[in-house]
Amino acid sequence: MTVIPESHRDLLEQPLIAHLGTTRPDHTPQVNPMWFGWDGELIRFTNTTTRQKFRNVETNPHVSISIVDPDRPYRYIEVRGVVTRIEPDPEATFFLELAKRYGLDVTEAPKDAPNRVILVVEPTGSSKQ
Repeated sequence: MTVIPESHRDLLEQPLIAHLGTTRPDHTPQVNPMWFGWDGELIRFTNTTTRQKFRNVETNPHVSISIVDPDRPYRYIEVRGVVTRIEPDPEATFFLELAKRYGLDVTEAPKDAPNRVILVVEPTGSSKQ
């Protein structure tokens, strides 16, 4: 059973920008705006193995995700979770899927495709406004 309240599922179903918070090796936070996908149970992000965000979740898989309703900016959901899997995506298939979700006409994998991975997050808690 998901920890995402029914009242805020629409924020995960829309192609909105999520702010993904991770913890750096020096224990300071790092938050970045990111594309995401949600299948009703898990949240997925595209990333590369060359970025700090990837190194952060390898060291500490606990994350926090914030998504704001663009029509009502005081309505949001914060999802806490754990990166349970890091899946290789060397052909950037998931990146291309997200590009389409976000309305971009991208048909070719980016140059960093060989380093692409999918960060799979299992939600463990949430809060909302």
